[in-house]
Amino acid sequence: MAFDRQKLVEAVKEAKARAKPRNFTQTVEMAVNLKDIDLRKPENRFKLEVVLPHGRGKEPKIAVIADGAVAEAAKKLGLDVISGEELEELAKSPRQARKLAKKYDFFIAAAPLMPKIGRYLGRYLGPRNKMPVVVPPTMTNLEPIVEKLKKTVRIQLKNNPVVHAPIGTEDMDDEKLAENAEAVLNAIINKLERGENQVKSVYIKTTMGPAVKVER
Repeated sequence: MAFDRQKLVEAVKEAKARAKPRNFTQTVEMAVNLKDIDLRKPENRFKLEVVLPHGRGKEPKIAVIADGAVAEAAKKLGLDVISGEELEELAKSPRQARKLAKKYDFFIAAAPLMPKIGRYLGRYLGPRNKMPVVVPPTMTNLEPIVEKLKKTVRIQLKNNPVVHAPIGTEDMDDEKLAENAEAVLNAIINKLERGENQVKSVYIKTTMGPAVKVER
């Protein structure tokens, strides 16, 4: 790979060093700029789920849209539950639906509710790349799915030749952040027709800090 781990570690260190202290823990983000890619062709666009080897650094917000067994399983794990009835209510309030789509990082949904979710929430979840993970209505153990989502980031290449991804938080170890960055980078490179030759540049930054270029 054109980017070696040490270069990623150095960029992470510099991005953290250049970030001013804030009264919250900042996310460490990565931007991968691509070249020689025609995004007018749908086959060149992609959506990816990447499991970060060292997790996201903070717990994502997960909501479960379900009734019955799936709703009970979600409550056992202390997750927020949106019932089928509440889903119907959201149809009457686009403002609330938009707010809900913004509030949570991931959604899990019982399969029978997916047609309604598509109808009432699809326009808000789709563009944010937050369509639910679908589970059978009889599922009684959501823990494996939740544990995986806690380490997952969703990324997409849509209209602009740049992919953004969170790779952790500023209080995480530099090496672990670099490994997370590497996982995201490899996933993107694997989707490109000419692999790393289509990667123009990579930058790392904290939420409020300046971007630092990863040297090759």
